[in-house]
Amino acid sequence: MHIDYGPNDALLVVDMQNDFCEGGALAVAGGRSLLPGINAEIAAADAAGAMVVASRDWHPVDHASFSHRGGTWPPHCVQDTHGAAFHPDLALPGEAIRVSKATAFDVDAYSAFDATGLAGYLNERGITRVVICGLALDVCVRATALDARRAGFATLLLAPLSAAVEPDQAEACLAELEHAGVEVRR
Repeated sequence: MHIDYGPNDALLVVDMQNDFCEGGALAVAGGRSLLPGINAEIAAADAAGAMVVASRDWHPVDHASFSHRGGTWPPHCVQDTHGAAFHPDLALPGEAIRVSKATAFDVDAYSAFDATGLAGYLNERGITRVVICGLALDVCVRATALDARRAGFATLLLAPLSAAVEPDQAEACLAELEHAGVEVRR
């Protein structure tokens, strides 16, 4: 997949964390297999002077999204645990921006833009296009792409470098994103 990156682009890698890859608390099938392609995109973006951003779920121990608190999900990505760490094969450059989301006990957040200040940060640095990949397509990638568009960024989703929690919902998710103005590279 060839993307022409430049200094006004940000590659946003969503939630490539141990708990979302095979063997994790909330594993997405095929998550680990995305890493070589994502690493190639990171290298290409970095070489072209684009910003590299990596988001992560960073939940407190007793987060509102956890099933025992009435939420949707089993406990996952608890702050300072192995599950919350970026996958060890993810090749983030040292200067990559790391964004933590869903850090409050009582509020869930799926988008890398939700209460993180990321949109303002990107705007201040002249970013006009956000290229998105990662996990999970039908949850946090979807929310991040929609928020990137709402924030006024040209938004490109790298569909082959994203995997869905519910694979049978992937096509509907991609159609929704395209309808919202996200360019989907298939």
